[in-house]
Amino acid sequence: MRIVNATETVMAWLAAGLLTLTGILLTYEVVARYFFNAPTIWAAELSQLCLIWACPVAMGWALSNGRHIRVTALTAQMPARLRQLAEILSLLVILCFSVFVLIYGYDIFFDSFERGRTTGTMLDLPAWLPEASVPVGFLLLILSCLTCLWRTLQGDMTSAGGAEE
Repeated sequence: MRIVNATETVMAWLAAGLLTLTGILLTYEVVARYFFNAPTIWAAELSQLCLIWACPVAMGWALSNGRHIRVTALTAQMPARLRQLAEILSLLVILCFSVFVLIYGYDIFFDSFERGRTTGTMLDLPAWLPEASVPVGFLLLILSCLTCLWRTLQGDMTSAGGAEE
């Protein structure tokens, strides 16, 4: 579990860095385009790539730290045991969905990798670069989900993303 927690933290910092880099790239593009009339062919596409990777790699951290959107109108009224059961059920749904997306996301990524597809943009990056974010992100989410599920089954609702409101 420590390895998963450390990985989640590293990925959260990576996502933060990618979002910061997105801001820098877009600021550079705006300044280059509007003040120097010299637009780049790379800033917008690389900023999109940063955004595409930032969100999936941070999903596991968001789950483990209870930072995703939660509707607790009903669960807040439940007794602790029933709330634990609801948390287990929601984690199982997330787990099943994540496995499904991982399998199909990997198929899409691998197909593009094998065929050598490109983005068809000015940079013409390999298409698998953004597509790989889906299987990587959902694999990380599966690991986080399993860790949260284990903690919840042990009765630890706060560290499993089921923070008491």
